[in-house]
Amino acid sequence: MNDAMEKQVSVVMPCLNEKETIGICVRKAFEALRKMNISGEVVVADNGSTDGSQKIAESLGARVVVESRKGYGSAYRAGIAASRGRFIVIADSDDSYDLLDLPRFVEPLQQGIEFVMGNRFLGNIEKGAMPWHHRYIGNPLLSGLLNLMFHSPVSDAHCGMRSFTREAYERMHLQTTGMEFASEMVIKSAQLGLKTCEIPITLHRDGRKRPPHLRSFRDGWRHLRFMLLHSPTWLFFIPGAFLSIFGVLVLFGGFFGPVRVLGLHQSLNILIFSSLSTLMGYQVILLGIFARIYAVTHEFRPLTSGLHRAFGLFNLERGLLAGIVFLLIGAAISLSIAFRWIRIEPGSMFEIRLVLVASTMILLGLQTIFSSFYLSMLGIDRRLPNN
Repeated sequence: MNDAMEKQVSVVMPCLNEKETIGICVRKAFEALRKMNISGEVVVADNGSTDGSQKIAESLGARVVVESRKGYGSAYRAGIAASRGRFIVIADSDDSYDLLDLPRFVEPLQQGIEFVMGNRFLGNIEKGAMPWHHRYIGNPLLSGLLNLMFHSPVSDAHCGMRSFTREAYERMHLQTTGMEFASEMVIKSAQLGLKTCEIPITLHRDGRKRPPHLRSFRDGWRHLRFMLLHSPTWLFFIPGAFLSIFGVLVLFGGFFGPVRVLGLHQSLNILIFSSLSTLMGYQVILLGIFARIYAVTHEFRPLTSGLHRAFGLFNLERGLLAGIVFLLIGAAISLSIAFRWIRIEPGSMFEIRLVLVASTMILLGLQTIFSSFYLSMLGIDRRLPNN
């Protein structure tokens, strides 16, 4: 029998100087496997312990995998890669999660669920197990943002105990090395549409006497940064659309009557800023398109049917045509202003508006033309339609 098929469940734990609790966690994992009467293993992914944690784990029957690259995600990726189970359960090795709960994380996988998340907020959080700013600010805020950006069904995105099938894990293609590994897993599971469920669990006070490895603000920022970098819609498209719409309404609104901004009549300053807002917003939207295509071609996120259709409709020639149209409109307005200035004295407010409109259209045209070439270069990949 293939060695990779010998185990049904692999329990994987990261470890960095956890001699006070690693033994308790390994014993509980083996006890749970024995009660389930299921073939399983315990894999400890050691990330550079110097306190003898590895020997304790090995003496109790765990298999220790050494990962020299630092980081929570690095340890988990090494441990999972070395595991041999069809189902994988991961949990911290500080005894904050009760590994006797193992059956509750395995049974849904046996019934067809692909990804199981523990939920501490639906279960119980022991007094002193979680700092107040994590419980009432950090976790709810980050989980809420993740759900808003990626439409995830998970409401406790940073729970450290979870399980998944090996096939689901391989499809997620996780790449992060730090604490953001937890967010990446939830995001990828949502993007792939994995069959997901949450189960209420208890978060216990960990058994260590030293401070935890987690650094609230540093690791919180890493989670937020990861979410923003993997959500072009929120990072680029929404701000870009706001800037563009504001700029277009103010710049072109004067053709249909007087416009007031913040209670003030249009002035030259407002017109200049509206032109800059239009150009800036359009550029930010283009950056979002670049980011989305880069993420797909480098397998940071899956290719959606919508993006596939959109890229199928767009090609270099259509982009060039749109850019040329912008240029021609801007050139036509510029010529009309030039002829008018030749015949009569220039300088009216309406003509200044036309100058700004013309220059904006010309710059939009140039942005579109050069961006079309760049988009075509980014799209030269087997995952996107020929363009």
